[in-house]
Amino acid sequence: MGMCLSGDVRGGKQAVGGAQGRPTEAHNNNNNAGGGDAHDDAVDFFFRSRGLQALFTRIELSLSASKLRDRDITSKSDLMAVVYAKKREGTLEEIGRTEVITNSLNPAWIVKVSIAYQFEIFQPLVFHVYDVDTKYHNVPVKMLKLNEQDFLGEATCFLSEIVTKQNRTSTLNLHDKRTGVSRNLGTLSIHAEETVASRSAVEISFHCSHLANVDLFSKSDPFLRISRIVESGDSVPICKTEVINDNLNPNWRPITLSMQQCGCKENPLIIECFDFNTSGNHVLLGKIQKSMVDLQKLPQEQSGANFVLPSAHHNHEKVLKNQLFVDKYIEKEQYTFLDYISSGFELNFMVAVDFTASNGNPQNPNSLHYIDPSGRLNSYQQTIMEVGEVIQFYDSDRRFPAWGFGGNPFNGTVSHCFNLNGMPNGSEVRELDLLFFL
Repeated sequence: MGMCLSGDVRGGKQAVGGAQGRPTEAHNNNNNAGGGDAHDDAVDFFFRSRGLQALFTRIELSLSASKLRDRDITSKSDLMAVVYAKKREGTLEEIGRTEVITNSLNPAWIVKVSIAYQFEIFQPLVFHVYDVDTKYHNVPVKMLKLNEQDFLGEATCFLSEIVTKQNRTSTLNLHDKRTGVSRNLGTLSIHAEETVASRSAVEISFHCSHLANVDLFSKSDPFLRISRIVESGDSVPICKTEVINDNLNPNWRPITLSMQQCGCKENPLIIECFDFNTSGNHVLLGKIQKSMVDLQKLPQEQSGANFVLPSAHHNHEKVLKNQLFVDKYIEKEQYTFLDYISSGFELNFMVAVDFTASNGNPQNPNSLHYIDPSGRLNSYQQTIMEVGEVIQFYDSDRRFPAWGFGGNPFNGTVSHCFNLNGMPNGSEVRELDLLFFL
C-alpha cells in the first residue's frame, strides 16, 4: 500500500467544525451592513489580540407603520423607510431601504433590511420614514436623494431591545428629529427574524477498525476529516474529529453537523482518515464518499463501509480492509441564542468593586477610583458601562446588584462585602448610571 501524504490538513489535535452551538458567520471586515463599525473598542481588541474574528448571526428586519401623517393633497402618501446604524461618534450609516408603497398611511413593507446581530456589541438603530415625491416613482430606491423627499418622522431603539421582545417585535412612536417631539406622527413596528438556512442538525458518532499502522515506533494517531463536494466538483472541509493517539481501532467523540454545513442529506461527503503528524504532513489511511442518507443506514444495517485508497496508477482505487462504522445517527433541531432570549431567557448583570488601598488614593488622577471633574470615566466606570449597557437589555427589571469590598463603607469599619447603595436589606440599583454616584 502506497503512502499518501497530505500537506493541507493543518491544525492541532482538537476537533474542529462540529458541534456548533448556533449557526453563525465569521465577521468579515468587508461586511459593514449592520453597524459593524460600531464595535466597542475593548471587544474588538479582545478578538483581534487572540487572532479571532467576532461572530454574528444575520437578522432581517420587517417594517410596518400605522397612522402616518398625510403630506399629499390629492392622494395619500407614497412611503419608504430607511434604516441606519448609529456609530459611537453619533454619525449615521445607512444599512438598508424598503420599497416605496404608494397611496397608503399604514404601509407594511415587503423588502426586509438585513443586519448583523452581535450580542456583545452596543447596536443603536435609527429609522426614518419618507413620503417620496411622485416624480421619482421610476427612480430606483437606492438612487433616491433623501433630501428631496418629505420627512415624516424618526424612531430610535437598540437592536437588542427588538430581539429580547417575546415576539421579537417592537413598536415605536415616530417623532420629529429636529425637535424630538412626537405630535401624532404615527408609529413604526419592527419585527426581527433570524435568517437561519436550516435548523436541522445531525449528531453522529464514528469508529474505525483495523486501520493501517504507518508509524515506526508506535501505532497510528488517527483522525477523520469530513468535506462537502460543491458544484465545481471540489471539496470543502467542514469538520474534523479530535486525534486519538496510538490506536488502530479508534472511537471518536460525537460530532454535530448542521444541514447548512452539509448542503442537504443527499449531498455527497468525503470522509478521510489520516494519521496525524506534528509536521502537518498527515498520512492518508483511507477515504469514503457517502451522503448523510448513506450514513444514516449504517447503524441500522450494523455494518461498516470499507475505505478506499488511490492506487499508484491513479486509474482506480484500492478497496481496503479498514472500515468506518457509524455508532449513532440522531437528527435534531438546533436552537439559537435568540431562540432562548425570545422565549424568556434573561441575563443578569452584577457588579463588585474593589475598594482596597491597591487602587491608590482616590484624589490622585492615577487612581482607579479618581473622579475626573471633566466627567471622564475612570477604569471601573468604563468597565461597568461597556458591559452593563449591553447586558441591561436582557434583564427585564433593569435592577443591578452592586457590592464593594475592602473599604470603609459607612461606619468606618473595613468590610469585605457591603452594599454599594447603603441599604442593609438590598444591594440593587434601578439604573446603570446610578452606580457612578454610590
